[in-house]
Amino acid sequence: MKMVNSAALKPSRVVIVGMGAVGTTTGYTLMLRQRSSELVFVDVNHDKATGEMLDMNHGLPFTGGVKVWAGDYSDCKDADIIIITAGASQKPGETRIDLLKKNASIFKEIIERITEVNSHGILLIATNPVDILSYTSWKQSGWPASRVIGSGTLLDSARFRYLIGKNKGIDPRSIHAHIIGEHGDSEVPVWSLANVAGTNLELDEETQQDIFDRTKNAAYEIINAKGATSYAIALALDRIVAAILGNEGSVLNVSTLLEDYNGVSDVYLGVPCVVDRNGVREILPLPLNETEKVAFQASANKLKEQIAGLE
Repeated sequence: MKMVNSAALKPSRVVIVGMGAVGTTTGYTLMLRQRSSELVFVDVNHDKATGEMLDMNHGLPFTGGVKVWAGDYSDCKDADIIIITAGASQKPGETRIDLLKKNASIFKEIIERITEVNSHGILLIATNPVDILSYTSWKQSGWPASRVIGSGTLLDSARFRYLIGKNKGIDPRSIHAHIIGEHGDSEVPVWSLANVAGTNLELDEETQQDIFDRTKNAAYEIINAKGATSYAIALALDRIVAAILGNEGSVLNVSTLLEDYNGVSDVYLGVPCVVDRNGVREILPLPLNETEKVAFQASANKLKEQIAGLE
């Protein structure tokens, strides 16, 4: 008789904590793409989580086999990935850092509830300010830094590539360019390494500055226009989930703990990382020029000051 590998039959479970605009859109994206066999929605407003679950379940005859339910923190026990999108949202005119004290308080309870029942999964943080909340989540959880990941500058890099591609008339998937550092106002464009198929981009300084300004301010523009960002960040989170559950070893600009990285230590920032089933497997070094290195270190120092203010 052929033996069945029971591990291969184990369902994959993703829990989303926080069913606001980002959490709901992420859940819908994961359901459509069937990233996991189980998808659980947790929210302080259980009726909201239930409503979103019902609405998506009614679409399952059109999409396929994902088990979706509204649960609670006990459902994190068997989760492979817990995505946290809960917290106060960014309002027009408000910076990501303005959200810090409000969301740090909310996160303290969330991380405690999750780690009471789960010690093996991966925490994927999306709530802003994402780099600081990823750092404090790592500290509070006691988990290895490799398994506490922030969405980082993955979305910023996508915006950057989109705008460069639009300027050059080239598919943004063929643009290789990084935004690193804070997911926020001190983020750093790595123009020195930006290229198309290894060919340097021919963009004057004025065009470069315009593209970067539009990249950095994209969230503010969207929030002022419609109240919240949701679609692109949901796709970014979906991309990270796919890399983890598929054990891809993909290079993604996520937020992770840095130690002696271009002169930066003991802070979470977005940099290119190899992401697989175990989380962040490796942090890839970037040979920054001197201007970029100084800006990157300034980004780190800004976040360290904010973290110190919480202690």
